[in-house]
Amino acid sequence: MSARSRLGLLAFALLLGAPSCAQKTRDCDEVDAGKPVEVALVSFLSRARSAHHAADAHETAGDPRAAVKVLDALLSGPLPGGAQAAEVREVLADTHARVGKLKGELDDFQGAEASVAKGLALVSEPSYFRGHLFEVRGLVAERHGKALEAAGDKAGAAREKSRALESFEEAMRIQARVIEQTTEGR
Repeated sequence: MSARSRLGLLAFALLLGAPSCAQKTRDCDEVDAGKPVEVALVSFLSRARSAHHAADAHETAGDPRAAVKVLDALLSGPLPGGAQAAEVREVLADTHARVGKLKGELDDFQGAEASVAKGLALVSEPSYFRGHLFEVRGLVAERHGKALEAAGDKAGAAREKSRALESFEEAMRIQARVIEQTTEGR
């Protein structure tokens, strides 16, 4: 599932949980009101979807640097109440994964690793997003290994290939755990 699709599903899920009465008024019964939609959160999710759409357009046009720039603007932009909400952390982590992948494709291996590390700091518990970050770390290390091998650095290439395998294995462990946790009791 693409980052754009995940963001859309997340926003849709938030809106499905929204009450029919978005703000408490004298005419809105407390029981019917539920929890009001957080306007800042929904706005952030919309901003994130737009950023990912723009990044898609830049990638399609063959300009991955412009895609990174628009995603970096999202990452450094305003957040609803900080990055405390799980939805915000997940969107940021997923965006860091995408930036890491793009930077890896641009052979900016140090920048790619920094982005992945920032994403991992946001999602410490086993989740799809944490597993995906390890998957991206593996892709970047794999690409870096190939670049080192082409440059004649066999030891560096072997180190990065090993790092790629470790990252892929960790991604698989995390995703297996997520699957197990979500299917328990079914």
